[in-house]
Amino acid sequence: MKLQFCIPLSILASVAFAQQQLPSPTPAPRPALTAPAAPVAPDAVVLTIGAEKFTRAQFEELLAALAETNGRPVPNAAAKRQVAQQFGQLMALAQEARKRKLDQTPASKQMEVIQIDSVLVNALQRQVADEVKPDDAALHSYYDAHKAQYEQVKASHILIRFQGSQVPVRPNEKDLTTEEALAKAQDLEKQLAGGGDFAAIAKANSDDVGTATNGGALPPFSRGQMVPEFEKAVFSQEVGKISEPVKTQYGYHIIKVEERTSKSFDEAKPDIEKQIKPQLLREAMDRLEKQVPVTLDDNYFGPAAPPTRAPMPNPAQTR
Repeated sequence: MKLQFCIPLSILASVAFAQQQLPSPTPAPRPALTAPAAPVAPDAVVLTIGAEKFTRAQFEELLAALAETNGRPVPNAAAKRQVAQQFGQLMALAQEARKRKLDQTPASKQMEVIQIDSVLVNALQRQVADEVKPDDAALHSYYDAHKAQYEQVKASHILIRFQGSQVPVRPNEKDLTTEEALAKAQDLEKQLAGGGDFAAIAKANSDDVGTATNGGALPPFSRGQMVPEFEKAVFSQEVGKISEPVKTQYGYHIIKVEERTSKSFDEAKPDIEKQIKPQLLREAMDRLEKQVPVTLDDNYFGPAAPPTRAPMPNPAQTR
């Protein structure tokens, strides 16, 4: 008997996917001398729903279809059991619906066609996604146009917080006003300009306690990972120079850029492929869609709405 998927596969797929988000349950310890579970033959019945019986091979067809739908296999025996339970619940209710001949209504027949078409379109999209491969010219063009995205900076900073900052006040320290914080930051900047040790001054004074213990050193970062004021200063600052106090929502920062590097094309290539592929997939699907003309009767649907135009910018807001 060939297993027929009468229940929407997406429902079962969501069950299988949800299982993969949970940690695998720890198996209960087996009693001593317990024999290992015997292998199950492909033609052995593993699931019975009313009068319908499903063999191991048939149930594994279902699991394979779910894996293809959500891109990942059902991970363990507990997940397989839950899929079987959910499948049994759906099939049991579907059998009752057929007894009531609900599968013969025009609405049910139409929805069945739509669901089958949806499954086919999803399968087509997965196949086209496997076929779409950006060429090197497109990858190089994207890299050249977005080189700034692949810059990375190693920097250290000293933070002097002020009232209202999200950074907590250090124990036994005063909650400085904006003016007091700026004055302190400027004093530390002078010490650094006079030859003061950046790491030592950061350890003693920085309110960013997470980096202060490392002499103010931040983990390497790229554009888009820091608040705008800090990012602007870091990516425009000369390597090895000490900045003037830079104000952000957290306080005043004194910044030292240690190193600025950029990923090579080969290093960035996997990221670029991920960026480009969705657009290439949309374009490929659009081309396939346009191979079949679709015409709407204006007498029935009414005329097509004119394309919406973007509002003109307000000159007062463009700066």
